[in-house]
Amino acid sequence: MSAAQAAAVDVKITNLTQGIYFTPILIGAHTSDAHLFQTGQAASEGLQAMAEGGSIEALSTTLDSINADKLANPAGGLLAPASSAMGSLTTAENNTTLSIVAMMLPTNDGFIGLDGWKIPTEAGTYHIYLNAYDAGTEANNELVVEGSGAPGTPGIPASPGVAPGTQGAGVTDVEGNSMIHIHRGNVGDDEAVGGKSDLHNTVHRWLNPVAKVTVTVK
Repeated sequence: MSAAQAAAVDVKITNLTQGIYFTPILIGAHTSDAHLFQTGQAASEGLQAMAEGGSIEALSTTLDSINADKLANPAGGLLAPASSAMGSLTTAENNTTLSIVAMMLPTNDGFIGLDGWKIPTEAGTYHIYLNAYDAGTEANNELVVEGSGAPGTPGIPASPGVAPGTQGAGVTDVEGNSMIHIHRGNVGDDEAVGGKSDLHNTVHRWLNPVAKVTVTVK
């Protein structure tokens, strides 16, 4: 198979965390000069909407505008810890790189990300491990706030799985790095009521990598 040929690709994503859920996942195969995000760069409005509220609509539209091949929401909703989702793409001849994004819940603006991974030209199965990224668009206050999730509205929009704590004071209200960067992880605490965080330090913390991607090129 040459680099200029179309490819049939299966993509499987596995959640490696203990207590973090992934919102609808967006997978795109596109040209090598395109990006859904780049570390060290400011988040686009579409990336911010995904990272803060889980909406992949704007990024999906971006993929359409560049004639990318895409797979949206292969899990049919949230992807729970230790669970996997899989889908297939038939890529156009120029769509030679793969990108993946999904918000992590509960976080303020954390997401899993793969940026422009070159799809191999040889048939086979390949494994990629994904880190957690911080969009740099919202302070990680770790407070679960009803109605949050829209850009510019601080707070974590939901906490699937284990119920969060309440009445936290907030871990922080400012971030020093406003560019996309590796997420420092949730801090959490062990207080069900009060404390700094609404998140649990025995459930909602993680270490990288947070996701495994298995790509099968046919």
